[in-house]
Amino acid sequence: MTTEKTKYPPIRRKAGERDKLLRPGWKYIEPCNMDHYTPEDWAVMNQQRVVYQAEERAKQALEILLASRDAPTFGYQINNYEHCLQTATMLHRDGHNEETIVVGLFHDVGFIVCPEKHGPFAADLIRPFISEKNLWMLERHEIFQRIHLHGFYQPEDPDFINAREQWRGHKYFDWTAEFIERYDIVAINPNIESLPIEFFEPMVRRVFSASPSPV
Repeated sequence: MTTEKTKYPPIRRKAGERDKLLRPGWKYIEPCNMDHYTPEDWAVMNQQRVVYQAEERAKQALEILLASRDAPTFGYQINNYEHCLQTATMLHRDGHNEETIVVGLFHDVGFIVCPEKHGPFAADLIRPFISEKNLWMLERHEIFQRIHLHGFYQPEDPDFINAREQWRGHKYFDWTAEFIERYDIVAINPNIESLPIEFFEPMVRRVFSASPSPV
């Protein structure tokens, strides 16, 4: 029998309790409706926001990836978290730079929660910190992968045929095709040992510490 006590899960935060601020001496913005914020409130908020994002952005991006560490799979021999680690590991072992390794680490971070648009999902997550080359690849890597998924798509479908070929000749076409063939479609192998997430954390922090490009 469901009672009022068992109907809902335990309360995480009691009414009136505030979550802690990142830094001592920071201020809470008092109105509980953003429509009531003043220019002075926004000035305080934005000053604190710059420091907060510099310290927390990489950490929270990694936490998004870490959330799937123990997730089951629906058929692949390793889960999506391990796939991302394996991709980054192979890029590292082939001598790619830190930015590209971090791109590999996050390239499928949205594969489960946003499968239809997981390329742009990953691209938007790290867009301010990566090169045009890697951004272009991330946004289109799912489309470039399709020609390798024999039996998943219908080859006679004009949209399937043209989806990738429309970009042939583009300066980043070859890199996107290489990423797919050498690092993406093969990073599903339980016999390959991946480096731990701790190995990549300093790289992620360095990439995310670069001055964000205009978006």
